[in-house]
Amino acid sequence: MANPDTLPRDAQSILELAARSMFDLFAHASEGMLLVDRDARVVWINDQYRRFLPALGFAREEDFVGQPVSAVVENTQMHQVLQSGKPMLIDLLSNRAGTFVVSRIPLRDSQGDVIGALGIVLFDHAETTLQPFMAKFSALQRELDDARRELATQRSRNLLGGRHAKYTFASFVGTSPAAVEVKRQARRAAQSGSPVLLLGETGTGKELLAHAIHAASSRALRPFVGVNIAAIPDTLLEAEFFGVAAGAYTGADRKGRDGKFVLADGGTLFLDEIGDMPLALQAKLLRALQEGEIEPLGSNRLIRFDVRVVAATSRDLTALVRDGRFREDLYYRLHVLPIRVPPLRERRSDIPTLVEVLSEDMAQRGTPAPELTPDAMALLMAQSWRGNIRELRNALEQAALRNDSAQLDAVQLESVLRESGVSELMPAQARPPEAPDALLLRPLAVQVAELEQRAIAAALQASAHNKLATARLLGISRATLYERLA
Repeated sequence: MANPDTLPRDAQSILELAARSMFDLFAHASEGMLLVDRDARVVWINDQYRRFLPALGFAREEDFVGQPVSAVVENTQMHQVLQSGKPMLIDLLSNRAGTFVVSRIPLRDSQGDVIGALGIVLFDHAETTLQPFMAKFSALQRELDDARRELATQRSRNLLGGRHAKYTFASFVGTSPAAVEVKRQARRAAQSGSPVLLLGETGTGKELLAHAIHAASSRALRPFVGVNIAAIPDTLLEAEFFGVAAGAYTGADRKGRDGKFVLADGGTLFLDEIGDMPLALQAKLLRALQEGEIEPLGSNRLIRFDVRVVAATSRDLTALVRDGRFREDLYYRLHVLPIRVPPLRERRSDIPTLVEVLSEDMAQRGTPAPELTPDAMALLMAQSWRGNIRELRNALEQAALRNDSAQLDAVQLESVLRESGVSELMPAQARPPEAPDALLLRPLAVQVAELEQRAIAAALQASAHNKLATARLLGISRATLYERLA
């Protein structure tokens, strides 16, 4: 840019007029402008920019102006423009107020030194204004994030030697109120380091949730070690948990053997069917959890460990405590974050989705499941499913093997269910004839407003009341969300 001091008077006047005109144009036509000085402090904002202040967390302009721009505007790059002296003509800025297309221009004095910078919001609500561009950008960003996660997961799996979580919360299929609630509780538990106790009938997905809790926790890149207590003989349980020193007894491994506490160090130890643990071992487990150290069999050396315990049982632990078959002190040690996993009969609306997911998994394993007619699906939804999802999968596999046709109706399914051992076969519940809903005979604006309120409430609950995450779920800016909430 030419130096104004070397220009003829007319040219200098034109240049100054052009500068003022461009500034006035952007000040009135843009979505917002702010100025920062050479120390990156905000010195001025225009009227359009003031509307962003509540979403940024400021009630008064005086609390915003005069502050370092990095302290009041998240993800700003104004300091970088001041340091480099180079403009950023087009950039995306995302913060609590929303996602914007912005320009940042350095301001120089007559000597050419940078004395400040001008920030211009070109487009507000970039999600809708530049929808095709944003969609492509978001898709590329998701692919990049997915690739990074997959790479990190692969590296951690290689390092952990297969001792990693195999499932996430997305693996727990269901959108019924019961399923949503148990996932909400499990997500909150994942953010804590306290013991978790999963309670529920067999086949409800307790082990899957244990994996998901680990995968969503800060220990996700550390080992996940599971022990099915009911599947190990009582005489071997102590060695399985605490390990064996070298040459501890005749036939013991010369190199010794690490127990599950050592293998899970830094990660999560999943104790499945904790209600089947012998009383003698319960006392040693309690001491290990309290002291954070174990002593391998045949050793006098104490080993420190750091594990997060997730336990699960299909038995009534309170009844076992009353009967003296489970230690009360261990019960309270584990019963810090209890989560009841609902049986399938309490989430019947999830059965069609579960059938679809299970059928797809069967097909990948070489056993395509037949397509169920509506009456057959209604018959499935009517059953009590004592074995829950595990029993449902067994029934689908038997139906696939026993039926030659590509479609399965209620009569054929009833025969399969009887032969597969389903007790107390329940008839499909007939659907009542549809009648006009009085709630639908109201003004459209009222119904739309109520639907919007329910959508916002659901998004707030799903994002744990994080406003930015809620706005992203709903596909609106944070400023728009605040307007709706008001």
